[in-house]
Amino acid sequence: MQPALEIMMKDTMLRDLVENALDYEPSIDAANIGIAVRNGVVTLTGHVASYAQKLAAERVVEGVSGVRGIAQEIEVRDTFSKQMADDEIASRALKIIAWDVTVPTDKIRVKVQKGWITLSGTVDWYFQRAAAERAVRRLSGVLGVTNQILVSPAIAAGDVKRNIENALKRSAEVEAKGITVSVIGSKVTLEGKVRSWREKKSIERAAWAAPGVASVDNQLVLE
Repeated sequence: MQPALEIMMKDTMLRDLVENALDYEPSIDAANIGIAVRNGVVTLTGHVASYAQKLAAERVVEGVSGVRGIAQEIEVRDTFSKQMADDEIASRALKIIAWDVTVPTDKIRVKVQKGWITLSGTVDWYFQRAAAERAVRRLSGVLGVTNQILVSPAIAAGDVKRNIENALKRSAEVEAKGITVSVIGSKVTLEGKVRSWREKKSIERAAWAAPGVASVDNQLVLE
């Protein structure tokens, strides 16, 4: 079989797997999602009714075996957002963040422009940054979230490196051998080869979860 034809057939099979995975996920209305696959890279287009569905679609595709990359081009078309003013969205965002006891509300600022939320401020831990984003992205009327919250380093670089490497060794989803973790200040760089897109994202999440991490440069490549 010619290489080009073989790649085309693999892409067609992968497209079917992605389509089935999206249809199977109950939290997503996949009727208006378009799927294209080229050399293992999945491009998602079309529109969904909420930002939460957009994120869920990306999460589902990450878990499909054979996916080597994702281009996320789905639009959020929330008809309810047309009836909701930005100040109302901002007020609801602040309230829902305040309900989460893990988030230091006095350190978080919220800005809303045409349904798009921008979070800013400084926190001590990455899980606080992530919790603030999770809290607001499911609100009605939200078309997107930009998380500009900074994590102030509170731990030595050597400890950050050791914590990440230990986390990778404990993870059942990760083959830690061959993964290089380097830390300069509060920035983590990941290098090496991985078996799947899902493994690449799992390693990145493990790095982000380490105390003191402010940024992650994921240079992992698929075998």
